[in-house]
Amino acid sequence: MFEFIGKLFKRAGILIVIIIIGLIFMNSVVGTIGAGQRGILLRFGAVTGTIYNEGLYFKIPFVEQVVKIDVKVQKEQTDADSASKDLQSVHAIVALNFHIDPSKVGKIYQDIGVGYKDKLIDPAIQESVKASTAKFTAEELISKREIVRAEMKTLLKDKLEGYGILVNDVNIVNFNFSESFNTAIESKVTAEQDALAAKNKLERIKFEADQKVAEAKGKAEAMRIESEALKSNPEVLQLRALEKWNGVLPQVTGGNVPFINIAGLGK
Repeated sequence: MFEFIGKLFKRAGILIVIIIIGLIFMNSVVGTIGAGQRGILLRFGAVTGTIYNEGLYFKIPFVEQVVKIDVKVQKEQTDADSASKDLQSVHAIVALNFHIDPSKVGKIYQDIGVGYKDKLIDPAIQESVKASTAKFTAEELISKREIVRAEMKTLLKDKLEGYGILVNDVNIVNFNFSESFNTAIESKVTAEQDALAAKNKLERIKFEADQKVAEAKGKAEAMRIESEALKSNPEVLQLRALEKWNGVLPQVTGGNVPFINIAGLGK
């Protein structure tokens, strides 16, 4: 009985070993390329030119291997120190969105290897930042940020696309300047705000003064018209007197109503 159980365990162990060996062999023959990847087939370490797309692939064990390269959009962020056109120190943080041209993954691996970010992309960003900031003053780097970004993007495209690295977008995360420059900019902004406030106050005072002048001119014109009317028509004075009279005659008048020309009114 024990002898039978021992033989059974022995056969089971052999079967397990065979299964493990089979799995190892299958794993060395068959593989998968994930979404957004390409596989470069190497034979004895040399690039064969065969590129596997997403899905299953087959290879010869111990002779061939497959190197996977990501072709999805990736992000690389780099710090760069440079100088502006007016020789101000500039520290820039730039983010590059890029992807590998799927048709050129073999060439990239053969010419550069998998370390293309450190060997190619980071230096290209450094160079583009230095070349771009040198064309603008420090103030222009702030006020014309979008133009500076477009300049960097153009330089990076010219530099990287020849290697099969396609530029999707470039973003300037931040520009930092020296403390003295920041203080100068703050003082300038404060002065501009004070000047604008003074200008607005002056315009308000001028507007109020113009209103008063216009009002005075209006009153003077009204008085002139009234004076000319009185000169040409003296009866108007009589009419005004009647309008203001309360109807009560004075106790002593000498026979006439004061300020009223009865004869004139009769006419």
